[in-house]
Amino acid sequence: MFIVKKINQLISGKILDKKRIHRKFSSRRKKLTEHIRNKGIKDPKVLQAIEQVPRHIFVDTALENHAYEDSALPIGSGQTISQPYTVAVQTELLEVKKGDKILEIGTGSGYQAAILCHMGADVYSVERHEPLYLNARQKLQELGYRPRLKCGDGTLGWSAYAPYDGIIVTAGAPIVPEDLIQQLSVGGKLIVPVGDQEVQTMIRITRVSEDAYEEEQLKEFKFVPLIGEKGWE
Repeated sequence: MFIVKKINQLISGKILDKKRIHRKFSSRRKKLTEHIRNKGIKDPKVLQAIEQVPRHIFVDTALENHAYEDSALPIGSGQTISQPYTVAVQTELLEVKKGDKILEIGTGSGYQAAILCHMGADVYSVERHEPLYLNARQKLQELGYRPRLKCGDGTLGWSAYAPYDGIIVTAGAPIVPEDLIQQLSVGGKLIVPVGDQEVQTMIRITRVSEDAYEEEQLKEFKFVPLIGEKGWE
């Protein structure tokens, strides 16, 4: 009986911890969600994910109080956690449906992967910086998300699991990486910021058939550079 009681206490403790994590800063998340809605994001699934995924878990504790500002924050290795509005824009452009297989290039903090997982996507993510990869894996597991993660060159995609219903690139590329286009399923969408290292244009490429694509050029953003064989050196 004693052992059973202790197990129940441990289980209850984990549940309480998760509730506490999601309750902390909940009012700030609601304000951030409303702010993003007012900036033009309409997809209710995206807005719900922004409101429910605890962004403060993915930043250093010293920056917790800034986690629900609409701004990018440093996460180490010269990288940042993207501005929440930017995360929302890229996610909305993907038009994610539950069960979609999504490849993310640039795991970073793990926040974007958490948003996609929360929306019911089957997420694959590649990160070139091992410390970020390890930290993101831990944070995602703590929150109960189970994406497939890999440490490697994201500019080459992840061909072992291709094709994908959507591919999202969270760093600025000099050109659209050809490997990523080839790993899209028919009907799949690639969201990638392309430009120089100062400013990039968000591009959405849709694979309309085995050998035909449609390209849309959208708003301008500023991302950290996409480093790799098919990116910046």
